[in-house]
Amino acid sequence: MELLKIENLCKIYGKGENEVRALDNVSFTVPKGQMTAVIGPSGSGKSTLLHVLGGVDRPTSGKVYLDGQDVYAQNNHNLAIFRRRQVGLIYQFYNLIPVLNAEENMTLPMIMDGRKPKREQVEEMLERLDLKERRNHLPSQLSGGQQQRVSIGRALFTSPGVILADEPTGNLDSKNSKEIIELLRKSNRELNQTMLIITHDESIALQCDRIITLTDGKIISDELTGI
Repeated sequence: MELLKIENLCKIYGKGENEVRALDNVSFTVPKGQMTAVIGPSGSGKSTLLHVLGGVDRPTSGKVYLDGQDVYAQNNHNLAIFRRRQVGLIYQFYNLIPVLNAEENMTLPMIMDGRKPKREQVEEMLERLDLKERRNHLPSQLSGGQQQRVSIGRALFTSPGVILADEPTGNLDSKNSKEIIELLRKSNRELNQTMLIITHDESIALQCDRIITLTDGKIISDELTGI
C-alpha cells in the first residue's frame, strides 16, 4: 500500500536567466513502512524535495499525496496542522529549543497541537532513546548524539505518517552516526514507520530498503537494495 505519492513535482526558483529548477518533474511512490534513502550531489534537489514533501515549501507544480490526502490542496492553517501531526522532521543540526530540557523538546509538537502527552508514552520513548537519565538536561548539556536522539524522539512522538530526515548523521562522529542509523532502522522495523533519509553517506544509504538518486532536480536511478 502506497503511503506517499508524488506526481510531476516541480519547484522553480527565480525567473528568466536566473531560473533554477530545483525539482524537475519528479514522480515516485513510497509504500508504508519503507525506509528510503535519497542521495545525490550538492544542489541536486534533495533538501528541496524533503521540504516539499514535509509541507514546508509549496511546489511550483505537481502533487504530493500522503495517505491519500492532497497535501497542498489545504490552506495554510490546515497545512500547519498537517505538518505537526503527519510529518516528523529530523535535521542535521537538531533544531532543539535551548531553554527546554530533553523531555520538553521531545513532547513539544504534541503540546503545540493542544494535546497532553501520556506519561507512559513519554517513558517508553525515553527508554527507546536511552535518554531516561538525561530527561531534565538542556541541549547544551547533551552530546551531539544525545541531541540527535532527542530530535528523533520529537519526530516519532506524535506517530506521524512519515519521518523525513535531512542528513541526520552529518554532524556526528562515526560511532554516533552508527548508533543513530541503528535507532532509525529499529524504529522503522518495530513501528513500521515510513522514512525518507537525505544523505551523502553511501554506507547509510545501503542500510535502507531503497535508494533514489537525484541529479539536477531529476531522478536518475531508483533501486531496491535487497536488504
